[in-house]
Order: sequence, then structure tokens, then C-alpha cells
Amino acid sequence: MATTAPISVDESTFESEVLHADKPVLVDFWAPWCGPCRLVSPVVESFGDKHAGTMAVAKVNTDENQQLAMRYSIFSIPTLIVFQNGREAARLVGYMPQEVMEERLSQFIAPR
Repeated sequence: MATTAPISVDESTFESEVLHADKPVLVDFWAPWCGPCRLVSPVVESFGDKHAGTMAVAKVNTDENQQLAMRYSIFSIPTLIVFQNGREAARLVGYMPQEVMEERLSQFIAPR
């Protein structure tokens, strides 16, 4: 299976890559010093690989993109937000196993 790495987005690319995307985008708000972020990162990457056809995955470094973190009220990391049609559609906070992520995001990854 080919891997699809999450795209790294910042304040200059967020609108085009996330808000104007043609499919839902799971955005991982993280920081390099955050232990739980390092734990959830491989789960997010695996999720993205598994569902590359129905959902894109992006990462936002909150240390480097504080305006984005403030705009989306990121008070705790990791925070995962699904954006669909330019709007927040779901929010998950903290580490979770992939099975839990799959269950919580099933409405976005179900075959259409």
C-alpha cells in the first residue's frame, strides 16, 4: 500500500489546502515538544493512509502558526479537527487509538 504523508499547512496555505478542499480534511494541530502529539502522529498517518481516497490529512504546528491555533480555539494539543465544506465538522482532543478515531470519524470515511 502506498503511503500518503499528511501535508504540512500554515497560515498562508490553510485556506486553499483545507477550507477549499474537495473532500473532508483531518487537521492535526500539534507542537514538537508535545508528548501526546508524538504518540498520536503515527495513528493520524495510518488513518490518512487507510482513508486517502475519502479524506485528506494535514498538520499544523501550533508553535509556528499561533494565529491559526487562536482562530480555531486550540487550547489543548493534540487537537484533531475535521473540516468539511470549509467548516469545522468534528473535533477530537487528545490521544486515541486508531480504532476509536475510526469510530468517531466514521461518518466522514463511509463509502458514499
